[in-house]
Parts: sequence; C-alpha cells; structure tokens
Amino acid sequence: MPKKRRKLNKEFERKIYSSKKNVELVLAKIYDIDDEDIQKEYMSAFNGVVFSYDELTDDYEKQGFNDNSESLLINYKNALNLFESEFEI
Repeated sequence: MPKKRRKLNKEFERKIYSSKKNVELVLAKIYDIDDEDIQKEYMSAFNGVVFSYDELTDDYEKQGFNDNSESLLINYKNALNLFESEFEI
C-alpha cells in the first residue's frame, strides 16, 4: 500500500520558520548571560518553549499540515509568551 503524502502549507511553514528564528534568538540571549546560575534558571524555564517548538516541527515533518497543527502552534506561542512575561530577555 503506498504511503500517504503529507499535506503541506506554505503559510504554516513560514510560521514554523519564524518560530525557529525566535527560539534561536532567545537561546543566543540566554547563552550570553554571564552569571551561570541565572543562565541555568533561564534555560530550565525555556525548555518548555523548546519542547513545544520541537513537538510542532516533528508533527509537521511527519504528518504535514493537519487538524492538530494549529493547536500545536498555539501551544508554542503560549509557552513563549509565558516565558517572556516571567523572564526579561
């Protein structure tokens, strides 16, 4: 039986790319923190955002654009907003 092709969505791919750049920017800022204890605190708090982003990209790479895609993007954005509201970066 042939494998089902995953559905692609260019606009959603742009949102994923933008999310990737946001994650990279915040990680770069965290790595620039000189105080090791503060850096670890920020990293542990940011891990939830990274997990949400990884979940989003993994789902899109494996299944393409589907019913779950928008909710995963919303989860990522909520995690990022929560991090940004609790930590100044």
